[in-house]
Amino acid sequence: MATTRPKPKKYVRKLALRKPCVHGEPGLDLRPHQVILRPLVTEKGTHQSTRYNAYTFQVNPIATKTQIKAAVEELFNVKVEAVRTQVREGKKRRFKQSMGQLPTWKKAVVTLNENDKIEFF
Repeated sequence: MATTRPKPKKYVRKLALRKPCVHGEPGLDLRPHQVILRPLVTEKGTHQSTRYNAYTFQVNPIATKTQIKAAVEELFNVKVEAVRTQVREGKKRRFKQSMGQLPTWKKAVVTLNENDKIEFF
């Protein structure tokens, strides 16, 4: 009788523990400036903003899509059509003789109404 080894687990994402907030939705009760950490101004992001009217932000890792949408609408006075999020794994970096890892962060791509624009500069 041949025994088979169990298959190794692939990537397992660590989910943040979410506390119920005042409004009843999951996640912490974050203010808009706590949800949106900074805009990501990159070549790809600039192309998306000019062609598709989509802007990229680094956001709080525990923020939900509805919180991100509300924060962008309040901070920039625009109408948000859609929100897409990604959890980006931190890159491995060398620190002197040892290897380290940068922290994991969350990215949000926010598509705006065709009549709205955000000017960063």
